[in-house]
Amino acid sequence: MKKIHLVFALILSVTLLAGVSTYSKTNSGGNTVTNQSSSNIAMATFAGGCFWCMEPPFENLPGVSAVISGFIGGGEKNPSYEDVAHGRTGHVEAVQVQYDPDKISYDDLLEVFWRNVDPTDSGGQFVDRGHHYTTGIFFYNDEQKSIAENSKKKIAASGRFKGSIVTPIVPAGDFYPAEEYHQDFYKKSTMHYKTYRMGSGRDRYIDKVWGDARDYSPVSSSVDSDENYKKLSEEELKKKLTPMQFKVTQKEGTEPPFNNEFWDNKKSGIYVDIVSGEPLFSSTDKFDSGTGWPSFTRALDDANVITKTDTSLFMERTEVRSRDGDSHLGHLFPDGPPPTGKRYCINSASLRFIPVDKLEAEGYGQYASLFKK
Repeated sequence: MKKIHLVFALILSVTLLAGVSTYSKTNSGGNTVTNQSSSNIAMATFAGGCFWCMEPPFENLPGVSAVISGFIGGGEKNPSYEDVAHGRTGHVEAVQVQYDPDKISYDDLLEVFWRNVDPTDSGGQFVDRGHHYTTGIFFYNDEQKSIAENSKKKIAASGRFKGSIVTPIVPAGDFYPAEEYHQDFYKKSTMHYKTYRMGSGRDRYIDKVWGDARDYSPVSSSVDSDENYKKLSEEELKKKLTPMQFKVTQKEGTEPPFNNEFWDNKKSGIYVDIVSGEPLFSSTDKFDSGTGWPSFTRALDDANVITKTDTSLFMERTEVRSRDGDSHLGHLFPDGPPPTGKRYCINSASLRFIPVDKLEAEGYGQYASLFKK
């Protein structure tokens, strides 16, 4: 467990305390509550077990100005690491992310969070056990609460996790920065951190669950930001789309099986909405369902795909639509192969294919890593 390394970390910290800190705090257990320092800086707080491991995923994201390790959720004022580690305060280890909402969205931060935790574990995280190592999302306003709840529903429906998602979504109370030697520990004590992390089992779990999708690229800093998607009028869509594309995407039509552009496409790349350009599916998740339509086990980005109940044709089905383009894509069925057991049955007419060698030129370069062996 992490606390067995405490003595070593304390010794190392003696030579590191001279470093410049980006937040206000006092030492030796007298931490002060951090406050928002600028009108264009928002805060997001996540608990994901050992805070040493939760700093790196957020620190290099565009729009993130600071990531602070600390404690939240307990009743004691100014808790020390020792108090929290021994379960005396009710706090959990957490990181507070300070970010610019104009450069990165709260939804993006949540995508990074889910990729770095086991949200099905109610007793801790990986090798670290106890309440103080459990997961949590702490919201600062109703908007964050709503986004977090929707994100949790999407991750639960994704099929990636075998168990129930137990990560709580609760109001953020006072956040207390941890002692200085904990801040940026992965930089200050690199070998110690790597040894701990390798033995914790975190990376083995993440690789197993997420595979090539473990490294998330924020959509808000690339081509797929909301400002790039503007719903066209029906007249404009008729000019842009073929009759079949218009029928499928705007009138909930269905193209003929085995007689469409991508049902048998075996090239590597991604599929985007023909109307808006939103990234929807990847060839890495495509499989031959035998139906004559393109079929996928999962969406490339859950945030860009929404589902609705479809009661047409005297049956109840799950319709799949794009989030911003609002294009009808197809339907979702629970008869797909592992690991998700899902089959996204999609009309070729609703898609545009971007081959791997064109991703950078088309503005989708953040997805190129999916195809690196």
